[in-house]
Amino acid sequence: MSDIETPMNAEDVVADEIIEITILEEDFEEPVAESAFDRPGRWYIVHTFAGHEQKVIGALRNIIKSRELEDQIYEIYLPEEDVTEFKSGKKVTVSKRMFPSYLLIRCEPDPEIFYVIGSTPGVTGFVGAEKTRPTALTRREVDNIIRPFVEGVEVAPTKRRMPTHEFEVNDTVQIKTGPFATFSGHVAEINEDQLKVKVLVDIFGRETPVELDFTQVTKL
Repeated sequence: MSDIETPMNAEDVVADEIIEITILEEDFEEPVAESAFDRPGRWYIVHTFAGHEQKVIGALRNIIKSRELEDQIYEIYLPEEDVTEFKSGKKVTVSKRMFPSYLLIRCEPDPEIFYVIGSTPGVTGFVGAEKTRPTALTRREVDNIIRPFVEGVEVAPTKRRMPTHEFEVNDTVQIKTGPFATFSGHVAEINEDQLKVKVLVDIFGRETPVELDFTQVTKL
């Protein structure tokens, strides 16, 4: 009688080795935006004399260092933005202060600290209802000025939306108001940040540059 091998069922098959395959699911975490509002202290707006922003920053930093106030006055921020302007008929991007004569300061809400900041040369006071207790900025206000930072992501700088107008360099325009009313000339420069145009006007046979508001001229 011949030996006949009986086929084995699948459940009868015993594997010599059992290979366990584990599928690891990678954790994909959404980048978390870091808001300046969550840093220690609170943010306040300080008003300075016109054009004295950098002087105030320098003076205040010296005070912080000499009095060892680093753990109470944390940060001084000068808001700036990229602005598109026209210079000599060319479009250029320059960095300008968002709020001239104003600084943002992050510090502890302490009356003594408010006094130190308020008495700094060049400072006229805090923006707020009370001098002894200035009004701190809200999260929305801080985030609108200081863009939240996302780690690993380059956040584009804030750009001011350029105002709409009908003027172009070399356009012929007529002045509507002011001492040069009814004079006509050619547009030499356009300053969209200040809403002004520089017009070359023929005065006594010589081209004279006159700076005017958008509303003072009309295109011919």
